[in-house]
Amino acid sequence: MGNSTTRRHATTWAILAIVTSTALSQAATTRQVRCLVDADWPKKPNDITWAAMSGIAVDAHDHIHLFTRSDPAVQVYHRDGTLLRTFSTTDPNGAHQIKFDPDGNVWLTNYANHVIEKRTPQGKLLLTLGQPGQPGCDDTHFNGPTDIAFLPAGDLFISDGYGNRRIVHLDRHGRFVRQWGREGIAPGQFALPHAIAIDDNNRIYVADRNNARIQVFDTAGKLLALWDGLIVPWGLTVTKDNEIWVCGSSPVRLPDDSGWVIAPPPDQLLLQLSPEGKTLLRVPLPYSAAPNATPGAVNWVHCIAVDSHGDLYLGDIQGRRAQKFSLHTP
Repeated sequence: MGNSTTRRHATTWAILAIVTSTALSQAATTRQVRCLVDADWPKKPNDITWAAMSGIAVDAHDHIHLFTRSDPAVQVYHRDGTLLRTFSTTDPNGAHQIKFDPDGNVWLTNYANHVIEKRTPQGKLLLTLGQPGQPGCDDTHFNGPTDIAFLPAGDLFISDGYGNRRIVHLDRHGRFVRQWGREGIAPGQFALPHAIAIDDNNRIYVADRNNARIQVFDTAGKLLALWDGLIVPWGLTVTKDNEIWVCGSSPVRLPDDSGWVIAPPPDQLLLQLSPEGKTLLRVPLPYSAAPNATPGAVNWVHCIAVDSHGDLYLGDIQGRRAQKFSLHTP
């Protein structure tokens, strides 16, 4: 996967990709995959700072947008690592996720300030959803929003997760349409809807992080599927081929069996899933808590994005950096 040119300073390691079937009667198969990290990406200037790297997204031009809890909060890089531009936001401390609508506008979720901002690609503020600094659970307030996803016509779906446990549907003008979900462990309920994405068939994928599952809905909020116990999902994205990439950790029960180990996570893991929930790839990542760890090692991956070439970009909140990876099958 991916056609990146191998750089002189890149490092590689062999990983065992587990390919499974949704049919329990079928045995899992395995194959070797070579994982390449681009140790020279990005070419961050010395005067640009990184904090927790909470959001990452790729636009239609394959420009990679990083959303970090420092100033400037939004940093835009070319695939080759060149810094293209930056812009500041109202308050970077609550930076959580960054996404693009069908018109190419930039949307930023701020979990601490309880708002979602719509900006131009150059950073001009166009719209604010929610009331800054005022948490709530009605048509005009949010409480710890985490992520956002769009239909082709521009309707938006917000995972309102840290304070509330709901999905909010707004039309392209930001007007309230409906909401669904509440706190719980039953199907359709959420422990923490932490990320959201939509495929070409308008299937909505929600990373129900603290329930260690992914739930799939239609645009009216009807539950279509529930993928339980595959991963503790932190971030997810859908590729142009409708494959779902998820970053997170292995599902490990708490000692008292009351839930799942969330923080710190027991390991770091990527899953590539089909729209039917079949595991296409299971990619364990090397872990390091050391500052300035070796390229390729991660600490606490929070977000994932994929460009049109199939290269992966991971944002690390504890590692305080973004990295570029590609997967190659020998």
